[in-house]
Amino acid sequence: MSLRQKAIDTLLANDRGGFTIPTSGLYPHQWNWDSAFVALGIATYDTDRAWAEVTSLLEGQWPDGMVPSIIFRSDDPDYFPGPSRWGVTPGPIPSTGVSQPPVLATVVRHLTPDAPDRRAAVFDALLRWHRWWHDARSVDGVVCTVHPWETGRDNSPDWNIGLAAMESAPDLAPYTRMDNKHVDATYRPTQDQYDKYLTIVQFGERIGWDQRRLTDEGPFLMADPTIHFVLLRANRDLLAMAQSLGKDAETCMEVQGWIDTGLAATDTFWNDDLGAFCARDIRSGALTAGFNNSSALCFYADAGTPDQRARTVANLRRIAGKVAHMLPSWDPDDPAFEPQRYWCGPVWPQMNYMTALGLDEQGEPDLAAQLRDGLIRAIEASGFWECFNPLTGAGCIGANFSWTAAVWLSWNADPRARQAV
Repeated sequence: MSLRQKAIDTLLANDRGGFTIPTSGLYPHQWNWDSAFVALGIATYDTDRAWAEVTSLLEGQWPDGMVPSIIFRSDDPDYFPGPSRWGVTPGPIPSTGVSQPPVLATVVRHLTPDAPDRRAAVFDALLRWHRWWHDARSVDGVVCTVHPWETGRDNSPDWNIGLAAMESAPDLAPYTRMDNKHVDATYRPTQDQYDKYLTIVQFGERIGWDQRRLTDEGPFLMADPTIHFVLLRANRDLLAMAQSLGKDAETCMEVQGWIDTGLAATDTFWNDDLGAFCARDIRSGALTAGFNNSSALCFYADAGTPDQRARTVANLRRIAGKVAHMLPSWDPDDPAFEPQRYWCGPVWPQMNYMTALGLDEQGEPDLAAQLRDGLIRAIEASGFWECFNPLTGAGCIGANFSWTAAVWLSWNADPRARQAV
């Protein structure tokens, strides 16, 4: 069987009728940015089904515009924390109370160059979601995050500053983790981290998921390069769609304002000592000190000064000399690097997809090819895993993973990447 057919079979096996789970057992629900990347892969063989993935995700949008990180279409006892732990949320479908990096507008623009009706059908929902980010999560012009889970990079060392500054709730309700039932615990977040993750959830549930209060009063508040750069690019794509659809000047000016604000906020993330874009704790002002796979998303967002980009490239080339498969999620020269522990080192397909795309667009095709080649070789050797050991290419965490299959299919259909595939 061809690798392409295996990728398609992976997506079909994870299809739950209009939405796709990341993988069975470990992740039995619909995840936000997973579905966006999944749509890219499905579109290479079934455009109608790809579009259903987009619209099913937006079915869970809250009245305030937020699209949650997870939509719970069932209460699967094999997953924790499920809907009962998040409490009553205001959306039309039970969900988490936080969001995820808003890549969807970029995906929609990619999927609909010749489908203005489809683009128009979801434009208002996308606009409302982006407005939510700027209204509910912005602090002094910087879009922030209230939970490591909202970033998608759950246990990245980026969050250690913010987590260290908070205490686990003394009355934290007891719980039993289910992730370690499916995966070796040494590859997953620690118990202390999980206690703090659930402390934030408990706080949010107790304030009725008032999103502005969660930002202003919650126990964790950091600025995340992934959210910043993904949103900046998504705002550009949203503006392009607004213009193509003939939206009114007020709407276009609003989105342009978000772009201008995002560009102005980019220096917030710059660590000049490291020569990299890093996370920042909003309350203390402290920057993290590790180059990671969100640092190079500046190219994807078309952001940063020429000097900042040059120093980012220098870090990428340094790291490429340390690993067999680019791009590790944490700097292998840093003591916090762990090649198989979730976001502390492994290569992540969706991050490689965005970073390679940005590098191609901004005049670094050789580095882009390195990122694609490193991931493709790992997939060819190990299969469609959630992420991969950057030193060996071995698969990590979840097998038969949807976004890995989708990224491979998308690259296989892209003339720029076809030679590498």
